[in-house]
Amino acid sequence: MDKDIPVAILASEVPARVKKSVYPEPYASMMAGREKHPLGDIFGIKNFGVNLTRLAPGAQSALLHRHSLQEEFIYILQGQPTLVTETSEIQLCPGMCAGFRPGGEAHHLINRTSDEVVYLEVGDRIKGDEVEYPRDDLLAVMGVDGQWCFRHRDGRGY
Repeated sequence: MDKDIPVAILASEVPARVKKSVYPEPYASMMAGREKHPLGDIFGIKNFGVNLTRLAPGAQSALLHRHSLQEEFIYILQGQPTLVTETSEIQLCPGMCAGFRPGGEAHHLINRTSDEVVYLEVGDRIKGDEVEYPRDDLLAVMGVDGQWCFRHRDGRGY
């Protein structure tokens, strides 16, 4: 076993990602106020991601989106974010969770309160996953290198 990989840590000690978003502009700027702490990465976990995510007042988790292959799960630890889908809005509170299957309803969280929101997000990392953003001129594909490739709906790259 790699002696540089910890067995257990305080989640609060995992540094936030330096790069705030992988989205191209103008979408990356829309993620201001979101802070992700990659918990799974610190343990060398490769098949799925686990993030401790913080949303400042007014911030959002992502653009409204749906994955073609990836499964996602969130668990609210603190605050009351609004889960926005294509057809509804649900105010969540600590202890609530939500899951999203591939090809399901597009979704994201928005912090419409004056308090910070903290939640855990878990998602697998299936290569070839595609993400549709129904309200934006954006599509994404997970490459074989594990990196997202973004393009416009008409196929032009960003």
